[in-house]
Order: sequence, then C-alpha cells, then structure tokens
Amino acid sequence: MYDKELALEIMRQIHQAAQTILQRFEPVKKVSDFTGSPAGMEKLDSICMLLIAIGEALKNLDKTTNKTLLSLYPQVDWKSAKGMRDIISHHYFQTDADVIFDVCKEHINTLSHTINKMIKETS
Repeated sequence: MYDKELALEIMRQIHQAAQTILQRFEPVKKVSDFTGSPAGMEKLDSICMLLIAIGEALKNLDKTTNKTLLSLYPQVDWKSAKGMRDIISHHYFQTDADVIFDVCKEHINTLSHTINKMIKETS
C-alpha cells in the first residue's frame, strides 16, 4: 500500500497546474500567439514551467504509489507526459512551440479530467 494522503496532494498539485495551463492557454489560438510577441513568449515560458512541474509531479506520484496508480488510467499517455518534463528541462532552447501548442490544445484537458477522476476515486 502507499501513502494515500501524499498521493492525493500530488494529484491536487497536478490538477491545479493543468487548470492554470488551460486558463493561460485559453486566449492562444495559433502558435504565433506564443512566438509573435514578448507577451506570447512569456505565456509560453510560464506554460513550459508548469509542464515541467507536472512531469516531475507525475514521476513523484509513480514513486509514491509504487507505479500502481497511473496504469489504471490509460486515457493519458503518462510516459510522454513525464518525458515532456525531461525534454523541456534539458533541451529548453530547442523546445518547439508547435509541440507545446499541440499538448495544450489536445492533451491537457484530458489530463486534468483524468487527474480529477483519480482524486475522486482515491479519496
């Protein structure tokens, strides 16, 4: 068994970060909204920081739950979500705004809903 309260706290942090990404991404309609202005680049930077935090938290959640929890929710590609942290952290200057745009548009909502479901089912 694992520390349920610690796992729940990590999941709450992930959910909050995902919600913040969704809020910050909401006015972004195309990649150039990121890359076309200093304000857009700040938004991209802040979203990348949250993606790093989510990836790190997912790794910690895996450790905390002895790798038993994430596999129960296959609707999210957990390996890629954790890997995004490594890519952004270690290759930041090569980070592709198109990829970040796609992640925000196509995957963060699913991650947020899934984490919220996990919180409810673990509580």
